[in-house]
Amino acid sequence: MLGKALSVIVGAILLVSGFTVPAEAATTYKASLRSAVRSLPVAAERDTGYDRYRYFGDWKDFNRDCQDTRAEVLIQESKTTTRFTSPTRCTVSKGKWVTNWDNRTHYYASKVQIDHLIPVHEAWGSGAKSWSQNRRINFYNDMGDRRALNPQTSSLNSSKQASGPEAWMPPKNRCRYVADWVAIKIRWGLKVDRAEKDALVKFANACSSRTITVTKR
Repeated sequence: MLGKALSVIVGAILLVSGFTVPAEAATTYKASLRSAVRSLPVAAERDTGYDRYRYFGDWKDFNRDCQDTRAEVLIQESKTTTRFTSPTRCTVSKGKWVTNWDNRTHYYASKVQIDHLIPVHEAWGSGAKSWSQNRRINFYNDMGDRRALNPQTSSLNSSKQASGPEAWMPPKNRCRYVADWVAIKIRWGLKVDRAEKDALVKFANACSSRTITVTKR
């Protein structure tokens, strides 16, 4: 009995302190894109009280190597070895990034922004409002799924802002965009509003058959 009670207490401490759930406890979702879209729960967005920096914070340096999430994504996504602004190697200056919304190639980090595929404001209104602060910070810095954060052409990212697929779509690779959007919604248990779901169903129906596999958080 003492051992079991101790396990429960330790588990609670890990959850509160924000440690990652062990891999064996994670749930993997797999379905066709068309089935996945139709499985998304519908609810009206609730945007009141949104404050990006208060509730989500900014890029973090979880492993304390001086490279924050922006730098980590740039390093991960670069097609060549990255170069840095100083010998401390904290901030990326150059690399080679092919942005998947427009298939453009960029060589300077200053020319791209790191996009949250599901905009932070969209996430707030779709369920993150009721999350713990720790979960919101983890969403903001999600390096566990390469679809969540990507370098994108700055002007395109600025035009997207907080829009969903019902209001904005990239000029290239739209089926990939829809599939990735659905995957990250499922990963974080986020809802969709009616206009968003209608748009996702329409786009998914026009895409060739593909399967979504995602680890839920």
